[in-house]
Amino acid sequence: MAAIRKSFYLTRLALLAIAGLLAVVLVQPALSRGAAEEARLVPPPAVDLPAGTASSAVAVFAGGCFWGVQGVFQHVEGVLGAVSGYAGGAASTAQYRLIGSGLTGHAEAVQVRYDPRRVSYGQLLQVYFSVAHDPTQLNRQGPDRGTQYRSTIFPADAEQARVAQAYIAQLDRAKAFPAAIVTTLEPGRTFYPAEDYHQDFLERHPDHGYIAYYDLPKLAALKQLFPKLYRDKAVLVGNPGR
Repeated sequence: MAAIRKSFYLTRLALLAIAGLLAVVLVQPALSRGAAEEARLVPPPAVDLPAGTASSAVAVFAGGCFWGVQGVFQHVEGVLGAVSGYAGGAASTAQYRLIGSGLTGHAEAVQVRYDPRRVSYGQLLQVYFSVAHDPTQLNRQGPDRGTQYRSTIFPADAEQARVAQAYIAQLDRAKAFPAAIVTTLEPGRTFYPAEDYHQDFLERHPDHGYIAYYDLPKLAALKQLFPKLYRDKAVLVGNPGR
């Protein structure tokens, strides 16, 4: 049985690698700029949550393929852990083979556990909007299409929802992007961790075609735009940081 599971894992990984390479080959001619050039430093939120005394808090963000979103937050100072997963749908459909249909209600999401004394919820939002994805793309990111790739914030409570909503309004008023922000808020949703082979994918497969073209530039942008927040060593799922 162990051999069968390993064979399945290797076959799935190979298929994912082929898909990533095909995405680069098919999409690259139509793109004039890479992901790093699409990143932009947006203003910090005027409204934020106070640091308080708690040593840990949780935020959940969705913005396209979770490989890159997870990879970005794993390199943010003050983040204790980032897990790829699904949010927005039922527990019974929180499976990669099902969410690809776009009919489960789930979005590929990342649960970020952070120390609010070292990095604020507002700073995480600023990274999310500046680097992790393009919040003006409706139900898509780059070559990925479908509601499972939507731009969505899953607030943990009313205070997170208040700060996120105020920030979206602030960025729209400031015309921080050339188009309106389509990011939605979906409170009260449960987060479900994704399969093991999706975790730490950027760190484990930096040469994967999709990662190299779409996600590594996000890390470069994070380092350039947020030098004080950037951490060189990623905090991995199997080795949570402090």
